[in-house]
Amino acid sequence: MFAFLPGFLTGLSLIIAIGAQNAFVIRQALTKKHVFIVVAICSVADAALIALGIGGLGAIIKGLPWLIEVIRWFGVAYLTWFGIKSAINATKNQALDAGVVESKPAGKVVATLLAMTFLNPHVYLDTVIFVGGVANTFGENRWFFGFGAMLASLVWFTTIGYGARAASRFMSKPVFWKVLDGIIAAIMFTLAITLATFKF
Repeated sequence: MFAFLPGFLTGLSLIIAIGAQNAFVIRQALTKKHVFIVVAICSVADAALIALGIGGLGAIIKGLPWLIEVIRWFGVAYLTWFGIKSAINATKNQALDAGVVESKPAGKVVATLLAMTFLNPHVYLDTVIFVGGVANTFGENRWFFGFGAMLASLVWFTTIGYGARAASRFMSKPVFWKVLDGIIAAIMFTLAITLATFKF
């Protein structure tokens, strides 16, 4: 649980943001078509990339023990930067205009979603490098951290996929994002301090 909960909070904090993928999922969900496919692709893709980061980085770290410290302080810096960015966003008036759009054929929906997922460098930074790297600092418990992050993706995409109408109503209000960004900033700073002070 010590590794699982930080993994869940880290994954959730990183994935909750006004971005192309989330906006696409919400817009598609509003059409009530291909929702399961969209949620499944997003969740499985995140889980696969996280697993790749944990497994691949884990193998490298075994041969380069000093790398764990590099990853630790990279993680601290990244979490701090993300926290500052979220704190700044909390002062802005931003909203997500989900807008009702007509659904495209399943093939086009899948192709668009795969492109948004795998052609976005930020996705690899968040999942493979950052989540995978931080997970490996937990040693034998790294997969529990990873499972927590994977569950966060599943929970988030399922929530916005099947609760799009209710979610979009709240997301259209700037106050929603102010509060959410404030919470994310607090979580990021807490995780940064934990990562910096924990004795591995």
